[in-house]
Amino acid sequence: MAKPRANEPPQVAIRLPHRLRALAGGEKLVAVSGRTVGEALDDLTARYPELRPRLREASGQLRSSVLFFLNSEDIRARQEEATPVADGDVLAIVPVAEGG
Repeated sequence: MAKPRANEPPQVAIRLPHRLRALAGGEKLVAVSGRTVGEALDDLTARYPELRPRLREASGQLRSSVLFFLNSEDIRARQEEATPVADGDVLAIVPVAEGG
């Protein structure tokens, strides 16, 4: 990914799990921009609106049934969706198995 120019948000890659790829045109890795995890996810869901209900509750909060790892670190151990991102970071989305 190219380095961002002054005042432009970093470019981040979002790695989608297999079961969400169909909602993103079959893409495994999507390049988005944003200064935080939340902004990067907003860019992703602006392009692929069908992903939004899979990633966020109706209230806008991130779903507890989905984990988000920025460069292999769980964002819950950092600042959650306020976690800053840098150019070239990779955000992995990992749905937690649900059911009984």
